[in-house]
Amino acid sequence: MKNTGDKGVVISIRGLVQKVGKRTVLNGVDLDLYRGECLGVFGLRGTGKTTLLHAALGVDRIKSGNIEIWGQNIAKSQAYKKKLGLVTQQPSLFADLNVAENLDLFRVIKKAPFERLEDVIQRLQLEDYLHEALPSLQVGVYQRVALACALLNRPEILIIDEIIRDIDLESRSIILQVLEAYLEEGNSCLCGFSNMEHVHYLDRVAWLDDGSIHIYSPDEAENLWRELNAVIPKKRGEQDA
Repeated sequence: MKNTGDKGVVISIRGLVQKVGKRTVLNGVDLDLYRGECLGVFGLRGTGKTTLLHAALGVDRIKSGNIEIWGQNIAKSQAYKKKLGLVTQQPSLFADLNVAENLDLFRVIKKAPFERLEDVIQRLQLEDYLHEALPSLQVGVYQRVALACALLNRPEILIIDEIIRDIDLESRSIILQVLEAYLEEGNSCLCGFSNMEHVHYLDRVAWLDDGSIHIYSPDEAENLWRELNAVIPKKRGEQDA
């Protein structure tokens, strides 16, 4: 997204330790999200990417560490949730409601004005899908609806997980345009991703490996990924030259 913001810290994570069962998934993670930036958390399946996002949201109780949003410890105050938006990797909308009904329900839950509903529908180009049942939607359109619901309360921080993975090109373009405009307004985004193809839409990359975080620029992360994939295993029976 290429938006560096004014460098004010909106999410501060220090010494985060989290376990899934008996396995330590996050081991002393430190991470800052700055105002106006899009920070991508890169991790393959099982590395703790979604676990980290859930911890930042306050969804799961953490083993140890400290998480602050706008300077407030999220273990002691829930006020921060009013200005958060969330798009999960797993389906999170109401499958028994159509698109319009989902949007209107989230508008009521988030106490957003009707005009805001019209705005997100237009931005995410959902006019032709309002009466569609959710199970009939393509993945990309579903993610556009989920993002629209997340934006209804004008959140200052978006936390999203794999929002443009394996979706159609039109939906990807629409979502990226909406996110770019969102960041240009001074908002921030923390997103999980596992496809390096999308790395250059980010400002920084938080690379998760063996429970630890390493911060890279998009170019550095892409180069590291290429290096890690440079050695291709030889076919069975192939001899050294």
